[in-house]
Amino acid sequence: MLITSLLPLLSRYSLGFDLVAGPDETVTLTILPRKAEGSKVVTPGELRLISITGTAAEIDAELARGEEGALGQLIATRKAMADQLAEQRAAAEQAKSATAKAKPAAKPSAEKPAALAAPAPAAPPPAETKPGEPASLW
Repeated sequence: MLITSLLPLLSRYSLGFDLVAGPDETVTLTILPRKAEGSKVVTPGELRLISITGTAAEIDAELARGEEGALGQLIATRKAMADQLAEQRAAAEQAKSATAKAKPAAKPSAEKPAALAAPAPAAPPPAETKPGEPASLW
């Protein structure tokens, strides 16, 4: 059941596994996704570890649920997010190329607006300041 449950991941990733026995007969199964050779762009979020902790029977039962189980839902969610990111990247690239191809609507003005003119000189400190004391603002 484990391999059957992980087939959707194997099309996109190479997988590593880590099994650790814990207290009270619990087991932690950690799945380590890595980019498979020849796969499309993989984001760092997709390569995050998947960790399941429970008794061996609980983990087996969860994995037996396939796509309906927590692991199957997590895989489906990650795939949907990766597809959404790919669509957003493609849309951003299209927008960038469309912007680069667009001609400017108006020529930039040669005059500087008054707000961008040279800044006004700073006011001199008050004459009443004593040496060693900071200038008062009022």
